[in-house]
Amino acid sequence: MKTSLSKSLSHALMLPVLFGSLSYADIINLDDITVEEGHQTSLVGEAISSSEGLVTQSEIESRPVLRTGEILEFVPGMVVTQHSGSGKANQYFLRGFNLDHGTDFSTNIDGMPINMRTHGHGQGYTDLSFIIPEFIERIDYQKGPYHAEDGDFSAAGSANFSLMHTLDSSFVTVGVGENGYYRTVLGTDTKVGDNQLLFGLEAQSYDGPWSDISENVEKLNVLTRLSRPLMGGELTMTFMGYENSWDSADQIPAYAVKQGIIDELGSLDKSVGGKSSRYSLSTQWQNEHWDINAYMIKSDLNLYSNFTYYLDDPVNGDQFNQVDERMIYGTQIKRQFHGDFGNHAWHQDIGLQVRHDKIDEVALNKTKQRQYLSTVRKDSADVTSFGLFWEGELALSDALSFNLGARYDYMHVDVESNIAQNSGTADDGLFSLKSGLRYTFNDSWETYINAGQSFHSNDARGAVIGIDPVSGESVEPVDLLVRGQGAEIGLRFFDDQRLHISSSLWMLDLDSELLFVGDAGNTEASRASRRYGVELTAYYWLNKYLTADFEAAWTRARFKDDVEGEGNKVEGSLPFVLSAGIGWKPSERWESNIRLRHFANRVLDSFGEQESDAFNVVNFGLAYTFDNWKFNLDILNLFDSNDQDIAYYYPSRFSSQSAEIEDIHYHPIEPRTVRLEAKYSF
Repeated sequence: MKTSLSKSLSHALMLPVLFGSLSYADIINLDDITVEEGHQTSLVGEAISSSEGLVTQSEIESRPVLRTGEILEFVPGMVVTQHSGSGKANQYFLRGFNLDHGTDFSTNIDGMPINMRTHGHGQGYTDLSFIIPEFIERIDYQKGPYHAEDGDFSAAGSANFSLMHTLDSSFVTVGVGENGYYRTVLGTDTKVGDNQLLFGLEAQSYDGPWSDISENVEKLNVLTRLSRPLMGGELTMTFMGYENSWDSADQIPAYAVKQGIIDELGSLDKSVGGKSSRYSLSTQWQNEHWDINAYMIKSDLNLYSNFTYYLDDPVNGDQFNQVDERMIYGTQIKRQFHGDFGNHAWHQDIGLQVRHDKIDEVALNKTKQRQYLSTVRKDSADVTSFGLFWEGELALSDALSFNLGARYDYMHVDVESNIAQNSGTADDGLFSLKSGLRYTFNDSWETYINAGQSFHSNDARGAVIGIDPVSGESVEPVDLLVRGQGAEIGLRFFDDQRLHISSSLWMLDLDSELLFVGDAGNTEASRASRRYGVELTAYYWLNKYLTADFEAAWTRARFKDDVEGEGNKVEGSLPFVLSAGIGWKPSERWESNIRLRHFANRVLDSFGEQESDAFNVVNFGLAYTFDNWKFNLDILNLFDSNDQDIAYYYPSRFSSQSAEIEDIHYHPIEPRTVRLEAKYSF
């Protein structure tokens, strides 16, 4: 379980670089340096909290997953589901948050942000479908608002994806599976003078297990990357392209299944689905002191949904179309300083982040069978943000270190709407502080205390709104930036021969909750909330053949303000999450992995009167390696669970003649499916 992390900036190597014992030239020539895998990498003396960690490619490769977005489940306590179609962003849950499609959890890839502001389908929209998992070198994750470099959407945490610069060998992978699943991946690299070139391609199609529709997923991903030494550092230029189209199997009402109108794999509106694309060009230059990146992203989404069927419009139905077309431009400049403060080692980072979203169209339209009927609202917007951050760590003694971070964020929005009263400008700024103490008992034991402030931005349209576009009634705008603040205490134990354990007791306050609204298909700002919980993770290497891991998280989420006629429970929050797995590698040729995912009943209304069912699924993977070949067998949902992948509680009407019914609406887990994959390396 080892790998060569060529040209990467691992935590295990950063401090020697910062304090002078290893040059940056050494880092960018790491072909012969081998380090332990993610969970077998000691973060004692490196991490600033117990709830941060890293994941490497071989760990990603060994775990069977149904969807690309499930790679975020390597973050302990994270749950990734889907409520409508394989082509849109997943639904995420962490630390008692129903994160919708990404709000309050920040993601980026090699310095490029993934979360979308003022998006047509949800604030913070995070679609990971453009990432080819085989080219992820590592994922660095942290939970809680303790890193000054993390800004918008990072109250619950963040994940930073790093892509490979080189491959161990070129490869071709071909996968087939039930329900029309086909997937091909190609990867190759070459060196031309000082230039290292990498190319990746992924093509996937999928029909899905649904009884009355075919998903018709057609996904294509392209990755090209050039790396070369430049001015004592390394320059990287990356192009990523993604196209996808699909038909959706949306969430369905429980009453429709009970009445025999549809079966559990059926649909009430068979014409929903969409198209999505994302193209990006980014560049990054790093040396011992500087990290500079810039990016340009073009993103489009055209999505058709129908969650309430004939509730609001008994004649034409409630299908709606969400459109999002934008360009994103941005840069980050970070400078690292290291030296001594008196007799104490002292490290500082200072940086500037600039981002501009030029949104040509963000629209909501009424449709029927994907045919345009009318415009609810249509807007264009410019969203510009500046973030300045500083972070420092001071070694007070051989055992005790203190870290302090500060950042200031400013955002300006300019919205032009088809409804004059909803056009306008707004701006806001926030100053955030973060701090922590780390005490190292020895090479194996370490404890942490952390506190920090963070924020999420609200949709720019909500910050300038004057009237409701449906009812025509006057409404009050929401704050553009919303404060979050959290704290935790934690403990980490690491024994590189046997065991890695981390635990934390945490708390997080949010000044305004973003909640999913079922009959509108979007989110809206709600009351202030408080969450607290306990997390425990353990990775155990029983011997060189057998490994086990266990991740559990308990959370309590409540609204802080009492409102007449409303309860205090946060809808959709998960009280308990469990993930456990066993890996067995009896020889160099054979390897297997079996995993359990469980999350408990979650409340679906603020009084706690409605609950979802608990969820359980077991996935199994088996791999056989022979010469240049590797064969994988994945059995997803091994025991054919029929649990609910996700659930909501709201009213709907299944036909123009039926009565309104308030009930649970859910998306079923996909039945057991078998997939085979062959990989040839050359």
